[in-house]
Amino acid sequence: MSRKTKSIIEVTLIYLFIAFMFVVIAYPLLWTIGMSLNPGTSLYSATLIPENASLEHYKWLFTSPQSDYLTWYKNSLLVAAANSILSVFFTALIAYAFSRYQFAGRKYGLYAFLVLQMFPSLMAMVALYILLNMLGLLDSLWGLILIYVGGQIPFNAWLVKGYFDTIPRELDEAARIDGAGHLGVFFKIMLPLAKPILAVVALFNFMAPFTDFLLPSIILRDPDKYTLALGLFNFINDKFANNFTRFAAGSILIAAPIAVVFLFLQRYLISGLTAGGTKG
Repeated sequence: MSRKTKSIIEVTLIYLFIAFMFVVIAYPLLWTIGMSLNPGTSLYSATLIPENASLEHYKWLFTSPQSDYLTWYKNSLLVAAANSILSVFFTALIAYAFSRYQFAGRKYGLYAFLVLQMFPSLMAMVALYILLNMLGLLDSLWGLILIYVGGQIPFNAWLVKGYFDTIPRELDEAARIDGAGHLGVFFKIMLPLAKPILAVVALFNFMAPFTDFLLPSIILRDPDKYTLALGLFNFINDKFANNFTRFAAGSILIAAPIAVVFLFLQRYLISGLTAGGTKG
């Protein structure tokens, strides 16, 4: 077999694999969109996009007095934005300390972060419930934010510390010669150079509250404080009113704020990839 023929076969297999993965990813999404346009409540339709497609479910979510969708959306945006901002701030501080300073317990602290990632979050649910109860933060969005921020710190700190380690220490020394203090170096040198990895942390922590169901279901009790994942579950939880079409419509709209944040941070993500490829 000639090299050219072998190359053609390899490229063909790659494209076939990409096409297969595209179908695997796109079909459920298209099916969910079609279900959201189905004027009834059925999961099934003769075609992928119903013949009598309607936007009545989207209209119901925003205009019906029986719908709390806008409240759930507002709660999710609050939790997601606070989680993203606070996670970036605290993670950057912790990663900076572990990357640039030598202190007692530094090595064991890093190992502790690594070990904490080995256990599933489900194991800590009872302890988290008791902790929030002691703090008076049960059935509170801020209690939920506290758990999200604290729970993501070990993994995020390892991630950002690795990026900080690639930034030359000579930049720190030059800034200190010019009179910058510890916080000056952090805010004026480290944070601007670490925008790509911080954008990744911000994006992941913004996405998490929109799709997480387990933690809000344990902490939140008041329907007015539900997040989207918990609120939408009510559409399919009642065995006498399984409204999967409204559930599908509400689920599709979850992608909107995530897409906006992704587009806003895209230039930092791309610059992070290119910068990472040229660093020695």
